[in-house]
Amino acid sequence: MTTSIRFLLGEEPMEISSADPTMTVLQWLRGPGGRCGTKEGCAEGDCGACTVVLGEPGQEDGTVAYRAVNACIQFVPTLDGKQLLTVEDLRAPSGALHPAQQAMVDKHGSQCGFCTPGFVMSLFEMYEKADAAPENPAIEDQLTGNLCRCTGYRPIMDAARAMYALPRETRFAAAQGRVASALKELKRTTGLDYTAGGRQFVAPVTLEEMDGALAAHPGATLLGGGTDVGLWVTKQHRDLKTLVYTGACAPLHAITTHSDGSLSIGGGASLARAAEVLGAYHPSLAILMRRFASSQIRNAGTLGGNVANGSPIGDSMPALLALGATVTLRSARGSRTLPLAAFYHDYMKNDRAPDEYVAAIDVPPLGGRVFATYKLSKRFDQDISAVCAAFALTLEEGVVKEARLAFGGMAGIPKRAAGAEAALKGRVFDADALKAALAALAEDFSPLSDMRASAAYRALAAANLLRRFQLEASGSVPAAELEVYDYA
Repeated sequence: MTTSIRFLLGEEPMEISSADPTMTVLQWLRGPGGRCGTKEGCAEGDCGACTVVLGEPGQEDGTVAYRAVNACIQFVPTLDGKQLLTVEDLRAPSGALHPAQQAMVDKHGSQCGFCTPGFVMSLFEMYEKADAAPENPAIEDQLTGNLCRCTGYRPIMDAARAMYALPRETRFAAAQGRVASALKELKRTTGLDYTAGGRQFVAPVTLEEMDGALAAHPGATLLGGGTDVGLWVTKQHRDLKTLVYTGACAPLHAITTHSDGSLSIGGGASLARAAEVLGAYHPSLAILMRRFASSQIRNAGTLGGNVANGSPIGDSMPALLALGATVTLRSARGSRTLPLAAFYHDYMKNDRAPDEYVAAIDVPPLGGRVFATYKLSKRFDQDISAVCAAFALTLEEGVVKEARLAFGGMAGIPKRAAGAEAALKGRVFDADALKAALAALAEDFSPLSDMRASAAYRALAAANLLRRFQLEASGSVPAAELEVYDYA
């Protein structure tokens, strides 16, 4: 049994043996870590005041890959084998500010200052990944997970561009060799098994270890990116006795794009990495994934976790259902693959046994199918769907051979519209077929009213999204108009 958590704080080796496995990184920083620059705002991964940057080994060339995450919902044991950078690390030994900090000063990007460290760390991640200022949409995307109620965002956007005009900061690039070497020394050949305060944290590094961990602890909480489970602790105050973490198991992070265009995405692959291959699969998936939470959440959260969670308002499932994705579940007893549509039984109930985990999500090739997916929410960025829809049609000489229409926010689970699908099959996808499908769609779902939308709104919105899809598929709406609508 491993008795300590090992990581780098900046470049300083740290070893922790007494932190509660469900203590958050933010709590540790502002307590034993003695780094109070990182702030607590929402404690649920929404406001970005707690943003820190994690460094992990990149390619075999000795580089370090940086990713910004929310410290408020990351548990301390997830730091094992990584580098943790906070706003205190950015100032040079000479006292000079990092360009991300100096630009915020020069452009008056801070007022009360509470959110500023989080913005700076998000800017730092972008700075280390790009040698020149990206276009405005990329900057906006980078900052969607950081909220400011004082300045507005114009001076912060100015700072994001201005930091590239300052003398280039090469300190972190120059240190990558040292950091990569130090992280290599921390790399484990067998998984972390850490116990403190009556709780246990198990982080397998192989699939076989993962099988064994869940067989030994079938009632354990599976932890991926912590973007959901973290809130169980910070908001719901659940007492999680045993956690089995997927983040250290490299085989679960594998993503493969096959020659036929099909995808295999490991259950532990981050949403950010999944977004890259899904965005290449179809343009509307690129739009959807851009609007999936924030960059910090995408950097931490996993596609497997989103699928296994099965929230009726989860963004990935309608598209995966429409595309005919399958999910592979694995345990010490073996593996089994089932259609994603068969995985969901009822609200927050699915087909996964206590000793199983999501090993992979497989998406068949798009082929010649007509496909689109849409999301409606109160905020354009970083908001949960009121309605999410995805449609895939197989057409032969204009006639619908197969229809897959899937919705989120319309039922207790992500669900296909069986009646509307049947109404379209065997018909030309024209206005008359649409009319029949809309009539059937009204019978397919009985949506609920909640804080995000009323039942009436959801029913009308779902119908109008299908109507929009028909207009686009028929070419009735110019592509230029669609692009403006999607990115406005």
